[in-house]
Amino acid sequence: MRLDINLATRPYEDARTFWMLWGLGVGLLAVFTLFLLGFAIKGWTEAGRDRHEIARIEAQIAARDKERALDQAVLDQPVNRSTRDQSQFLNGLIDRKAFSWTRVFEDLEQVMPTNLHAVALRPELNEQNQMELEMSVAGDTRAAAVDLVHRMEGSKHFRGAQLVQEGQTGTTGSAVAASVIAIYVPDVTEGSGK
Repeated sequence: MRLDINLATRPYEDARTFWMLWGLGVGLLAVFTLFLLGFAIKGWTEAGRDRHEIARIEAQIAARDKERALDQAVLDQPVNRSTRDQSQFLNGLIDRKAFSWTRVFEDLEQVMPTNLHAVALRPELNEQNQMELEMSVAGDTRAAAVDLVHRMEGSKHFRGAQLVQEGQTGTTGSAVAASVIAIYVPDVTEGSGK
């Protein structure tokens, strides 16, 4: 038997090495694809559980809103209106009485820069029933008032601090007066009997 091999027209190829390298690459790619597929399926099932939990919570919220609307309708009846108004008035008094000036000044002392001092402090309940503090402060520079706002943002007792108004005071104009507004959040673990 005679074999005609013409290496000039068909060069020699090591098919075994070629198929081993490509087979290994395709195998690794298949394993990686299976891993990604498993990861995607796991994420899809977890998202399904989250969707069911969100739907359950939304149903609870809708039930509470409906119950609140029914209760509000009862309170809005002319027979109950005076009781509702008296209750709101008394709750407002209790909220104002629970406000601790000592605690507020202790918390302000922690955030007040040394070259700034409080001139006036006015607490009020806002529409969300949160204690909003409006402070008038005076100091040497504008940077002190800005520093106060930054320190309040980093404190756990003040939220949404804003420098709402500022101006120069004194004859030389070197002193600064500013107004700062922030939501005060008292520490609920500590008593408010001070």
